[in-house]
Amino acid sequence: MTSRVRREIAADGTELHLVPMPPPRLPRVAKRDLEQAWDAAHAAARAGDAGPARGFRFAGGPDVVLRDRDARVWASSVDRIADLSTPHGISLCLRLLGLVALIGDAAWLAPFIDLRRDGAALDGALLTAAALTGLTATGGLDENQIRSMLLPSPTEDPTPCSA
Repeated sequence: MTSRVRREIAADGTELHLVPMPPPRLPRVAKRDLEQAWDAAHAAARAGDAGPARGFRFAGGPDVVLRDRDARVWASSVDRIADLSTPHGISLCLRLLGLVALIGDAAWLAPFIDLRRDGAALDGALLTAAALTGLTATGGLDENQIRSMLLPSPTEDPTPCSA
């Protein structure tokens, strides 16, 4: 049985999603879902769409508030395609936002991103890693898990040392 995510409107007008589990317990998503969310978010941003002030209150914490206009637009686009009244929709939204944050912070991801005039194209392996990796306690993507999924691990030299 799928848990529902209740919505409330806070006194300041913020749409608050009451998530009945902590972020690490949210489900993984399919790569195609994350691709659709990426495309929908970019289409909404290009169209100049706006999104409401929005926040997520997770069982046991934390509270995540989307103050950035772009993040609100992206969350609204995910709501239209995946429904933020479900754990799947919340997971997809956090993964999209986490992916955008990671792209901005992790220079090592450059080989997995093709910057174009009309946006960025992401390597399928990066999308798969973001879809399948665990979420942190604060709702972000686990960068170490993504790195381990994308980059080859150093192997031990099979040549024995001679003394």
